[in-house]
Amino acid sequence: MLTRRTLMFSAAALPLAGLSVKGAAAQTRSFFGIATGGTGGTYYPLGGMLAQLISNTAELPNTKLSATAETGNASVANTKLLSRGEIESAFAAADILDAAYKGTGQFEGKKVENVRAIGALYPETVQLVVRADSGINKFEDLKGKSISSGSPGSGQWQLLGDLMEAHGMSRDDVSEDFSSFSQSVEKIKDGNLDASLITAGAPTSSVTELANGHEIRIVPLTGPAIAKLQEKQPYYVSSILPAGSYKGVDKDVETLAVRAIWATHDKVPDDVIYAVTKALYENTETLGKVHPKGKEIAAKTALESVSIPVHPGAEKYYKEIGVSK
Repeated sequence: MLTRRTLMFSAAALPLAGLSVKGAAAQTRSFFGIATGGTGGTYYPLGGMLAQLISNTAELPNTKLSATAETGNASVANTKLLSRGEIESAFAAADILDAAYKGTGQFEGKKVENVRAIGALYPETVQLVVRADSGINKFEDLKGKSISSGSPGSGQWQLLGDLMEAHGMSRDDVSEDFSSFSQSVEKIKDGNLDASLITAGAPTSSVTELANGHEIRIVPLTGPAIAKLQEKQPYYVSSILPAGSYKGVDKDVETLAVRAIWATHDKVPDDVIYAVTKALYENTETLGKVHPKGKEIAAKTALESVSIPVHPGAEKYYKEIGVSK
């Protein structure tokens, strides 16, 4: 469910150097929403700056786009919002969008055929976060422990189930908690939770906060069981969480990642999607100042991991700059 915690940006409130709004007084105003995620993840800060970029740079004849970034419950919930046309755009993981469009996994028998891609963003890192003194050194050590996997039915929740199946375990082997990233980190701090499974751009603000006050460990996700999972779910690629990503994480950690996608639905006008696509990929340096993952967003990789149809407005922009699958 989308909450109404909204980030509204304007040139006056948060000015961007070198950017201006031309002729705003003579233009009609049109609103464009972006569903992001919780405040403890990566979708939220990047979505806020993206809304600012659109509000300041997106150009439409006689129309001023005012973009808002709203907190949501991430991939599955955001995709359902798009399916109902309740938001103009949303961030979601590539595997969730693929399942939605095909009517598989959590969308079994309920194809979301109206969803469209605007473009790929950055790889989201799967982070199994525990306190250093938890005794959890590998995935199998979760047996008998408590772990947060996010909202039931979410992509995070599905991933935990897939990881357990790959390791010969079931949900009955753990005490499952359904907290958000920020809530789960608070519970780990207080000793009321052993682990949290977090898929987000790294470094993730909630994990950074935890690491700054407590010694943590990011449990590796690698080996035969992970290879088995990747056969079933090819959107999860092997990845490295670099040493130094968090205080106390002094060595590279082998794990998984899935690319985040900016998506929309087929009823949003072509000229609007063209304008917001252009605003994103021509201002990626600004996004990199908000979060390190912003530096990984680039037009040349805009169609990577995109398996759903691309919105015609975005497609027009990619043809202009020579980007294709």
